[in-house]
Amino acid sequence: MNPTVLIADDHPLFRQALAMALATIVPGARIIEAGTLATAAKAAADTPDLSLITLDLKMPGAVGYSGIALLHAERPSVPILVVSGADNANAADEARAFGAVGFLRKDADLPQIEAAIRGALERPDAEAPVDPEAINAPAPVNPVERVRGTVAGLTPTQLKVLLAVLEGKLNKQIAYDLGMSEATVKAHMTAIMRKLDVQNRTQAALAARSLGLDLAM
Repeated sequence: MNPTVLIADDHPLFRQALAMALATIVPGARIIEAGTLATAAKAAADTPDLSLITLDLKMPGAVGYSGIALLHAERPSVPILVVSGADNANAADEARAFGAVGFLRKDADLPQIEAAIRGALERPDAEAPVDPEAINAPAPVNPVERVRGTVAGLTPTQLKVLLAVLEGKLNKQIAYDLGMSEATVKAHMTAIMRKLDVQNRTQAALAARSLGLDLAM
C-alpha cells in the first residue's frame, strides 16, 4: 500500500517541492496538504492511514514548537519530520524533544530532502526497538526536561487550550473558538495546571514560554 503523507507548510511552492520529492521516492504516494496548523491537526485526526507528517515550524496557528507537540499528541505513532527555516542552534534538539523524528533545514538540497523523507518513512515509531534499560529508568531531574515532557504529554485539546492562553484569550473566547462550554475550558485548565504542577494560568503560560512554545521561528 502506498503511504499517505501530510505536508504542513504555509508556502504553496514549498509544499509542491516536497510533493515532487515524495513522488520521486514513493511514486503513487497519497499527499495531503495543509497551510495552517488547524488544518494540519484536522487532517492528522481524520486520516487513519497516515504514514508521515512533514511540518514547518512557522505557519499560521503555530508558535515555537507547538505544532510538533499538537500533531504528536494527535497522532503519536506517526513520524513527524520538521522541515524549517529555523536557524537557532538548538532547533533540531528541541524539535526532537517535542516528538519529531528528524529536523531538516529548508535550504537543504534535494538529495538531502529525499534522504530525510525516505529515512522517516522507513522508521515507523511503532516498530522502533525498545531499550529494556529505559523501561525502569528514573524520570528526568532537570526541571526544564520534566516540564517539556509534561507539555509533550498533554492531550490535543489541552494543548489547544494552553496555546489560546498564551495568546491572552479568556475562557469565554477559548470556549467559543474550540466549540465547548466555559466549564469544559476550566476543567481542561485545571488538568493542565495539575500536570504542569502550577497554581494558576499565568504560571502555566510562563512554563510553556520557558520551553519556546511562543517563540517565533
